[in-house]
Amino acid sequence: MNETIAQLKQRFAQAFVAAFGETWSDTDPILVAASNPKFGDFQSNVAMSLTKKLSKPPRTIAELIVQNLDLSDICEPPSIAGPGFINLRLQTSYLETQLKAIQSDPRLGVEPVSQPQRVIVDYPSPNIAKEMHVGHLRPSVIGDCIARILEFMGHEVLRLSHIGDWGTPFGMLIAYLQEAYPEALQSTEGLDLGDLATFYRAAKKRFDQDETFQEAARQAVVKLQAGDEETLQAWKIVCDLSNRTNRKIFDLMGLSDQIQERGESFYNPFLPNVLEELEQLGLLVEDAGAKCVFLDGFTNKEGNPLPLIVQKSGGGYNYATTDLAAIRYRVQVDDAQRVIYPVGVEQTNHFIQIFQVGKKAGWITDDRTFVHLPLGLILGEDGKKLKSRSGDAPRMVDLLTEAINRARTDLETRLQQEGRQESPEFIEHVSQVVGISAIKYADLSQSLTSNYIFNLDRMLALQGNTAPYMLYAYVRVQGISRKGGIEFEQLGNDAAIVLQEEEELVLAKHLLQLDQVLAAVEADLFPNRLCEYLFELSQKFNRFYDRCPILPAEEPQRTSRLILADLTARTIKLGLSLLGIPVLERM
Repeated sequence: MNETIAQLKQRFAQAFVAAFGETWSDTDPILVAASNPKFGDFQSNVAMSLTKKLSKPPRTIAELIVQNLDLSDICEPPSIAGPGFINLRLQTSYLETQLKAIQSDPRLGVEPVSQPQRVIVDYPSPNIAKEMHVGHLRPSVIGDCIARILEFMGHEVLRLSHIGDWGTPFGMLIAYLQEAYPEALQSTEGLDLGDLATFYRAAKKRFDQDETFQEAARQAVVKLQAGDEETLQAWKIVCDLSNRTNRKIFDLMGLSDQIQERGESFYNPFLPNVLEELEQLGLLVEDAGAKCVFLDGFTNKEGNPLPLIVQKSGGGYNYATTDLAAIRYRVQVDDAQRVIYPVGVEQTNHFIQIFQVGKKAGWITDDRTFVHLPLGLILGEDGKKLKSRSGDAPRMVDLLTEAINRARTDLETRLQQEGRQESPEFIEHVSQVVGISAIKYADLSQSLTSNYIFNLDRMLALQGNTAPYMLYAYVRVQGISRKGGIEFEQLGNDAAIVLQEEEELVLAKHLLQLDQVLAAVEADLFPNRLCEYLFELSQKFNRFYDRCPILPAEEPQRTSRLILADLTARTIKLGLSLLGIPVLERM
């Protein structure tokens, strides 16, 4: 449909020149507005926007444009409504031709971008030594989805997990391991991440209550940064245990195995270079012994400028320094043209600050885009931050396991009601796909910045804007194939598509909008646009399925409707794959 819109805009521009003898400029208003089924497939309000420029009534402008507008190969004759709206309805024959063009296209008519970029998507970035919790859910699924879509659109995507494996919290854990569990430094046997999480809580408690231990933790950080052998050994043990456990969660969630772990430790050798470069540029200011960069637009209660500390008074660095080193490296070494950080909204000020320093330092230039996607919170039924019974943030693995178990219970109940017998392997596979997909889709279908309530009943429902509803629409098409003994890929490109019923036309038009939707997500990075498109597609297919018999239909309608069903299934499969969700042949 992007190509159709481009043609319509070009024809409008030609009509404008013919009607008024003026060249249409790129700064003039958009010619074709959003789809409006009540009046047609497209509606242009261009006449109203030109009233002042041309000193003519909008309806007169619209009539002159229409008189010079040649759309005979695309649309029915244009109509003018109200004060000057130009309404367009695509010809049925044009729609049939467009559908035939995408039938044999594995990309379903979605063209790669003409100017691909090297893009970094920074996710899911957990902290070493602490198990992944609910706070990592949104960065994980949204980051993975954005990476998939950008890659599909033709960009070169580098997935980086900026793991927290350095700094004071790590020193605290190392100090506690050395003091309370020295045997762990000799062997990892019997040590698992569950124990490590317990160690972290105990270490944090000691750190908060014992000043002597606080100093030991700080010294552990100093030793770690200095490369002390014993401290590094403790660090490697913890990193290895944590990474192996996180990888299991990544696999369970279906996250890409192409994620490269590049922790804070990776940038440690570059931190002095960051300070040196900021110093040379005259950006560093010493304040109370710390080295800072003062920022525009940030002041304290007294109205005095607030600094961003990049080196503490004791000589240590913080995560702002590491993030600046990452910006510098991603520009100078990775040569990224677009860097995307899907991170919680509470980190908004931090990203504004480091991006400002990056621009002042000349690392972030006009031809490079650094974007923070501020993610809303996941809430419990009480409208507050989701918490476990113990009051902590729920572990990711517990949320995923509960969803799988609930999906299994729902499936077993349905099988019993239908009198179906399925293998344990089938039940386990469907339960895992449905459970994980339900959580991922529920997250992706929300606006990025919106908070939402975590409710597994709604997520797992077979009705509504949910993953199970989408999966069932796909399964329904596969059921047609099985019932009719149809091999969709053998329908043939010479088979005609005949659109006669309103439900067929509505479904056809929606199928042709996939390229518009993906182009929008590629630009603004809102995956919920794709979810909304797939939900509406499933709804329109179900109405088509209910009102337009497929297998009993006479030819050529039978084959035409089979092609429509197949295109729907392929579109759902492609769309869900870009969301990181696999399809099922049966449920």
